[in-house]
Amino acid sequence: MNVTIKPLTHKGEACYAILFTYHVHVKKLVKQLQNVRYSATHKCYYVFAEQWHVQALKQTLSEKGIAVSMDPSLGHTSNKTSVPAIVPQNEFTHTPIEVYKNYLVGLRLSKSTIENYSVFINNFFLFLGERPLPDVTNEDVRLFVEQQVRDKHYKISTHRQLISAIKHLATLHLDSKIDIDALQRPYKSRYLPTVLSKEEVLELLRVAKNLKHRAALALLYSSGLRIGELISLKLHSIDIDRRQLVVKQGKGRKDRVVVLAEGFIGLLKNYYTTYRPKQYFIENPKGGPYSAGSIRQFLKRYCKAAGIKKTVTPHTLRHSYATHLIENGVGLRYVQDLLGHSKPETTMIYTHVARKDLLQIQSPLDTALQELAKRDKEVLKLPFSDNISG
Repeated sequence: MNVTIKPLTHKGEACYAILFTYHVHVKKLVKQLQNVRYSATHKCYYVFAEQWHVQALKQTLSEKGIAVSMDPSLGHTSNKTSVPAIVPQNEFTHTPIEVYKNYLVGLRLSKSTIENYSVFINNFFLFLGERPLPDVTNEDVRLFVEQQVRDKHYKISTHRQLISAIKHLATLHLDSKIDIDALQRPYKSRYLPTVLSKEEVLELLRVAKNLKHRAALALLYSSGLRIGELISLKLHSIDIDRRQLVVKQGKGRKDRVVVLAEGFIGLLKNYYTTYRPKQYFIENPKGGPYSAGSIRQFLKRYCKAAGIKKTVTPHTLRHSYATHLIENGVGLRYVQDLLGHSKPETTMIYTHVARKDLLQIQSPLDTALQELAKRDKEVLKLPFSDNISG
């Protein structure tokens, strides 16, 4: 049984890849390692460099009866090299990052938020080196943030998450010299959402020949679901008799009820009779929840087939749903409830792209031409102004 350890950069972080020819026993032993993860991108198991000393990793694998070879780029190591002891983890031996993670768990933040914030703070600890937290100041934070934004080309949304992660760290360690109130997030970018016309939505559904794909896209649009809500939707949450479905624990851990379109029910029955899903509304061939990546792929393919040139994601269908509701005269408060927004300000963005009221506004040019035409029917044949008539 042999494995090779080689350096790996994954998601911008330094890691060690654990490579081996597939063997059930080796796979089982590797998975038993603390903090080991699997990367579908690189198709290998790996550990973060800050969580494992490379020699400790080699020694631990060797003790399990696995022959370990080191990639030449890791350098040659002597057998006499001192290897840090692996201290068993218990409630008395938490590393700083584990303490931070437990703190976030106590705040009941989502799993993805905890993972993202922990990566930020891992990088912050690496930046600080051996400096103790009580000595850390806002100047250290500023230098770290500038380095991360510059080197990793963070978008504003990621930059805001980084500051939030550090604020939580400063709240946890009040003995530091970080002034939490002085940490400022950059202002959010305000982009108008991309919206499909009703005709484009119908054409998109028409070209979706696969029944499962058509049902998924139709439900995303007709009920305004987020993609995460769609793939986690269970059959028992769909109530055909009451024409509604219950979204369990959507964004912000909120349940909500949304309308089940009358025009979708026939498609739903046809889809269910054909595919017979067992637990989830849309399942993969093995019976588990469908992947978000697969939905994005077939949506992109159908947009091309429908001749839609806009950049379309599953969330675009949600944007379109909200905009079309407002254009149909549904009140903003009802739209907010259907979308599951906590603040009305979030829902109001759709009023900027809804065309119902805008189409009733006449351009001053049209008004001026209409007034002139009443007085002189030949006016449209003349230049607009003698000043530019040449």
